[in-house]
Amino acid sequence: QVQLQESGGGLVQAGGSLRLSCAATGDTFIRGYFMGWFRQAPGKEREFVAAIDWSGVNTYYAESVEGRFTISRDNVKNTVYLQMNSLKPEDTAVYYCSKKVRSGSYYSRNEYGYWGQGTQVTVSS
Repeated sequence: QVQLQESGGGLVQAGGSLRLSCAATGDTFIRGYFMGWFRQAPGKEREFVAAIDWSGVNTYYAESVEGRFTISRDNVKNTVYLQMNSLKPEDTAVYYCSKKVRSGSYYSRNEYGYWGQGTQVTVSS
């Protein structure tokens, strides 16, 4: 069974940066799959942040993070990353990574499975 473990969250001032990691353990088969990052703020639904195809060549971003966040992957290390720059208070949320297991839209959380426990990102103003 695939297990995903996020790390790298924390408290940062507005304008700062964080790098999140998502490591796959167990049956390591994130290789060959789309991977995504989502986030959920208190009282809000989980929303799409970024996705990356199996090769790492094609990446996709929510409009709210375009130009500030960068998703990448290392298939040898079975790890996906999210580099977050120019952070804003509205980026505060729990961030989750997930493996896309269905054939629908990359921005729909319903197309993903094997969610991690999440890592908290808090951006102070």
